[in-house]
Amino acid sequence: MSVKIRLQRHGRKKKPFYRIVVMDSRNRRDGRPIEDLGWFDPLNDTLSLKLERFDYWIGVGAISSERVGSIAKKQKKEVLTEVKV
Repeated sequence: MSVKIRLQRHGRKKKPFYRIVVMDSRNRRDGRPIEDLGWFDPLNDTLSLKLERFDYWIGVGAISSERVGSIAKKQKKEVLTEVKV
């Protein structure tokens, strides 16, 4: 089973809202996820991501999509700047 961390689209027309989920790569985009890791709102550029669970899934071999990878990098950068201040 190939596991991927990817976005699952929610919201309505012209108002997208995404959940960051762990899924079997053979499932369709809006199929049932294995685990829900957070959410991303591109209109307000806000996000929430469980970094501990994200790192766990990467550690056991899950592959993140390009967009989710950049979201995780952004979230980690924000956490590091909060710790330094």
